[in-house]
Amino acid sequence: MSFLTPRLTFLLIFLGCTGLMATGFYMQYVMHLYPCPLCITQRVFIVAVGITALLGFLFNPRATGRKIFGIFGILFAAIGSCFSIRQLWLQSLPEDQVPACGPDIAYLLENFPLLDALSVMLRGDGNCAEVVWTFLGISIPGWTLVAFIGLASFNLWQVLRRH
Repeated sequence: MSFLTPRLTFLLIFLGCTGLMATGFYMQYVMHLYPCPLCITQRVFIVAVGITALLGFLFNPRATGRKIFGIFGILFAAIGSCFSIRQLWLQSLPEDQVPACGPDIAYLLENFPLLDALSVMLRGDGNCAEVVWTFLGISIPGWTLVAFIGLASFNLWQVLRRH
């Protein structure tokens, strides 16, 4: 795959993240599957991986810079994976152990201090435990976890490759 230069790889990572966000917005605005707090948190980390890759594409750094961008991409994908795993865990709980549903994000941000609102977003609530869509038996956070693993893998390749 010599045609896949480091710069082109960063572009592909960015386009992958753009596709993931487009899919999320399609699900939200066309399919009317409104994101829960953990879904929004996962979106933030998809955007973080995408922006890191876009910067890597634009700056086209040499080996050391490519590794730095790759490490940040891996870090953001790993953190996003943790939120996907948390949501999958919430979805696996028996109904009697699911946390209570909380208010939506707009309400939280308008009525609570920012740190309290962020705390609720990062923990998730009963809304996050609801499985609203599946494909091949895998829910949205499951597919998001698969995407984060792919994004981390491409970034790892950026870190380890010799060019």
